[in-house]
Amino acid sequence: MYVLGTIPVVISGQKSLPPDIALIPSWATGITSMFLHGGWMHLIGNMFYLWIFGNNVEEAMGHRKFLLFYVVCGFCAMVAHVSSNIHSEIPMVGASGAISGVLGAYLLLYPRARVLVAIPLGIFIHTTRLAAGWVLGFWFILQLVNSLLATGQQGAGIAWGAHVGGFVAGMLLVSLFKKPGVRLFAPPRRRT
Repeated sequence: MYVLGTIPVVISGQKSLPPDIALIPSWATGITSMFLHGGWMHLIGNMFYLWIFGNNVEEAMGHRKFLLFYVVCGFCAMVAHVSSNIHSEIPMVGASGAISGVLGAYLLLYPRARVLVAIPLGIFIHTTRLAAGWVLGFWFILQLVNSLLATGQQGAGIAWGAHVGGFVAGMLLVSLFKKPGVRLFAPPRRRT
């Protein structure tokens, strides 16, 4: 985690890793950290979001552009996390920031797509389909509020700033990465 994870104080130059574990330049951890996770549930949760939203975004961009988009969003998420946690010595790992970029792109590409959601009602779970714009808008507001509340703290081990930064990057970059014939705010070809 310390070798390949993103450590804000190392990225900002306040501290450095001991030479025996400093295997890559600190900026490169913005990429390597996307492929590490804090456990199986962290990995499964990220892959679940990618499975739900990633296929339509990848189809709108093409395989190669989608991969580049994913990495760029993850890197932007790392910058947002480091900026909001400049004195943290805790390594950030996970693909959440990159996947948040995919969610931001999905919001602009397919806001009217119907997404199946599970709503807990006490001991019961109600499922319904809601517009992606509402689901992702609510998700983003939740991330934003949590990032503001976690300022100056470690945020219970969640990189809220990375989620916000990745999402905003995805929204800003989707027009540059989508195929020329793909319109924003269009209905998706597949069900989500």
